[in-house]
Amino acid sequence: MRLIFMGTPDFSVSALDALHSAGHEIVCVYTQPPRPAGRGKKDRPSPVQVRAEALGLQVRHPVSLRNEAAQAEFAALNADIAVVVAYGLILPQPILDAPTHGCLNIHASLLPRWRGAAPIHRAIMAGDTKTGVCIMQMEAGLDTGPVLMREATRIGPDETTAVLHDRLAEIGAELIVKTLAQLPDLSAMAQPEEGVTYAHKIDKAEAAIDWSRDAVEVDRQIRGLSTFPGAWVEHDGVRIKVLGSELADGQGTPGTLLDAALTVACGTGAVRLTRLQRAGKGAQDAEVFLRGMPMTKGMQL
Repeated sequence: MRLIFMGTPDFSVSALDALHSAGHEIVCVYTQPPRPAGRGKKDRPSPVQVRAEALGLQVRHPVSLRNEAAQAEFAALNADIAVVVAYGLILPQPILDAPTHGCLNIHASLLPRWRGAAPIHRAIMAGDTKTGVCIMQMEAGLDTGPVLMREATRIGPDETTAVLHDRLAEIGAELIVKTLAQLPDLSAMAQPEEGVTYAHKIDKAEAAIDWSRDAVEVDRQIRGLSTFPGAWVEHDGVRIKVLGSELADGQGTPGTLLDAALTVACGTGAVRLTRLQRAGKGAQDAEVFLRGMPMTKGMQL
């Protein structure tokens, strides 16, 4: 098919590669404009732009698609379909209507659960045992369109957002290729009205660990926010990101280290911290972290 690809972060790259490998004619790639990043704050292109240019594809990164000129440029591509994966801009109706078969979105949840910006984080933080990917026909509402195909996957009890993110990206890439191959024979199914939840964007204020909460909730928070933005705690004025954890036996005053292996008491139960990162340092397994920043039983986080 003659298609337009619209995506920005790493999650989108797998789908771009899969569509290119499947032989589709990708007439243009839309992505977010380069943003300042790194210590020098130099403009850095998105992962999708980097990959698209490596594949020799035309790239556009408009600031908005709401003006008539941008909409006319989009329509002039005469695409059969547009594939949208974590693009980052709201698509106005003229954009949704321009391709012959409209716009399809790869969404990382089992809709209608977790519509919105952060479905992977929210699924883990809520303790969901399964999630998946839906290929949805886009409409004006937020992730409200009918679903063409879906595939479920289990969420492991120790899984982090980073690990689940990569698996769902691969599932989405395979599913969009399968969807386009079968498109003439597929019937879109309207989403049920029951079971709707919203995966609101992660607020940095959610990342501070509250040890008075139940250990299960703390563990979900740590795994759900790993690796970005990263749940954190302060010790002796130093902020420490906690990127991995597991439930552990123990009880005590919330925030107290129960042993020398980073087992921390919560409001109920305890968690063992397994991977950490100090500001300006790389992420380290707990054993390595403790060599550079010893912590002993009885310390308070």
